[in-house]
Amino acid sequence: MSVINKIMAGLHDNRHAAIITSEANRFYATGFDSSSGTLFITKERAYFLVDARYYEKASEVVRDCKVVLQDDLTEQVLLILNAHDVQLISIESKTMTVSELSRFIEKFPNTEFDSSPWLSDIIEKQRIIKSENELSNIRTAQKITERAYTKVLDKLEPGLTERQIATLLTYYILEMGGDDVAFPIIAASGRNSAVPHARPTNKTIEDGEFLILDFGAVYKGYRADMTRTIALGGITNEMKRVFGAVLGANNDALKALRPDISGKLVDNVARSTLEAWGYEKYFTHGLGHGVGLETHEAPTLSKKSESTLREGMVVTVEPGVYIPGNFGVRIEDMAYITADACVCLTKTPKSLICK
Repeated sequence: MSVINKIMAGLHDNRHAAIITSEANRFYATGFDSSSGTLFITKERAYFLVDARYYEKASEVVRDCKVVLQDDLTEQVLLILNAHDVQLISIESKTMTVSELSRFIEKFPNTEFDSSPWLSDIIEKQRIIKSENELSNIRTAQKITERAYTKVLDKLEPGLTERQIATLLTYYILEMGGDDVAFPIIAASGRNSAVPHARPTNKTIEDGEFLILDFGAVYKGYRADMTRTIALGGITNEMKRVFGAVLGANNDALKALRPDISGKLVDNVARSTLEAWGYEKYFTHGLGHGVGLETHEAPTLSKKSESTLREGMVVTVEPGVYIPGNFGVRIEDMAYITADACVCLTKTPKSLICK
């Protein structure tokens, strides 16, 4: 059953409707990629309102709802409300901002708005389990990501700046067939590698440093997410030891992935490995997250996770150790949860590379 039909089935009665404005959920429900648009779902019919930039193409692609050329959104929504006698509208509580909701309340003062998690939950429960087509797109995005990484490895040399490396990765992702980069690329070397989400700077990479690369491609709306840590020239024994600890935590967590295990427990597996090496206190973020139409989506793998893994989910496993003012190491793979274990979607070797 499509997500639109599931939402229709979940509406209380003919006076209840749902509105979807977030880009990822709009794409998931309609199969049409657009920077703007409004999906309005009633018990009887769904409407996809888009402006002239997208109307013709949307009319060809969208199947489960009536495509409407957007002119005056307020007037057009009012017409739909009156035609279906809608008195209650459910919103995406997890993505709609307070200002967006305030505008809707102001424009439709005679309509009640439901800000409970019902609508967001029904979409999330469907999005969290990937179809074969979704998994295929994620696999392709990952392959593109890995090809770009291989190209960049050949170009790495002391003297390049972090920004130059990030730019090269972007170029190769597009050259290899990616539609875009999945998120702002992280290229962090030396002391900057000790900052988990460091932004690329004009710092040059130098011998004796670690370089963290965190990046991913987008393919047909679906994302990849991968991190590798590279050694530049000769590094210290302590740096090699930290790398070994993080690699061990990554492998142990991947072995633990399976249906019905909690995200909290998988996170604890990685932390226990790092604790055995004496580095757990330097692991300052969650172990992983879901990946799909968004780089960060449900489920979560962390100390506070309330998620339980199920067959069909795609998650990252990305333990890290960050020693302030010194260096950091992170290794990240994506994995698909199968009926009894997981399949690692990241095929690039993760053993220590010294450039």
